[in-house]
Amino acid sequence: MLRGLYTAASGMIAEQRRHDTVTNNIANLNTPGYKGTSSVNRAFPEMLLSVMGGENPPKAPIGKINTGVFAEENLIALMQGDMMETDRSQDMALISDILVNGTTFDESGKSVDANGNVTYQPQAFFTVGTPDGGQRYTRNGSFRTTEDGTLINSDGLPVLGANGQPIVVQGTWDNISVSPDGRLLDKTTNAPLAGNPRLMLTRVDNPNDLIREGNGLFRYAGQPGGIAQVQAGERVEIRQGFLERSNVDSSQSMVDMMAALRAYQANQKVVQFYDRSLDKAVNEVGKV
Repeated sequence: MLRGLYTAASGMIAEQRRHDTVTNNIANLNTPGYKGTSSVNRAFPEMLLSVMGGENPPKAPIGKINTGVFAEENLIALMQGDMMETDRSQDMALISDILVNGTTFDESGKSVDANGNVTYQPQAFFTVGTPDGGQRYTRNGSFRTTEDGTLINSDGLPVLGANGQPIVVQGTWDNISVSPDGRLLDKTTNAPLAGNPRLMLTRVDNPNDLIREGNGLFRYAGQPGGIAQVQAGERVEIRQGFLERSNVDSSQSMVDMMAALRAYQANQKVVQFYDRSLDKAVNEVGKV
């Protein structure tokens, strides 16, 4: 009897986490470069039911019963977001459509061959530095500069150049243009700035190796060979004066949130039923 209680309770916890994931997506609808996440649930191992009774019960299976569900992980959806024009020189959007040996990817950035092998489309990111000398990756190109001319993101982390050092520009950004491949040019002469600075664009072969950290930042947790700087011809383009919108579908998010709420309420009613039944059983025993 209590197995059903635990199963319903686990369902409530899983749906609560699903609801939290969806509401977080909705809260970031207007966050540039935000990538939505989806909660993935997994069933606990199934139990095999067999006929029982007598001193020598027959070995006849009845069937299987599921013992509950739990929220296993949150998957990041890295589909390209729409472009939003801002006309601000320090705003930059990335368009990433990297190909892999002619593989055709679906809208979610995944390809499955005839043998069931899954290939994920590589994605490109801006690169920022951390105080401990590490690197983080983002699609939020809403940058600004400090008093000394260092280009930073919304968290105050320096935007890195191809040489691994922070991008530092003297003077106003109104006189600077950014080429599609990330080179910083003088807008008047179209000549490279002193030192030929270029933004570091990082390619991640399997986006599922990224772990979300903070405000739109990702940390790479895969094998060393799965990450590298974007090379020429890899169909990655920077658009200055634009920002990439969040890729969250607001309509689908509302549907998902209501579905999670209804499933939570259904499991809640099961728990309440067990609670009343157990309370009634205890009271009946007390009367005997």
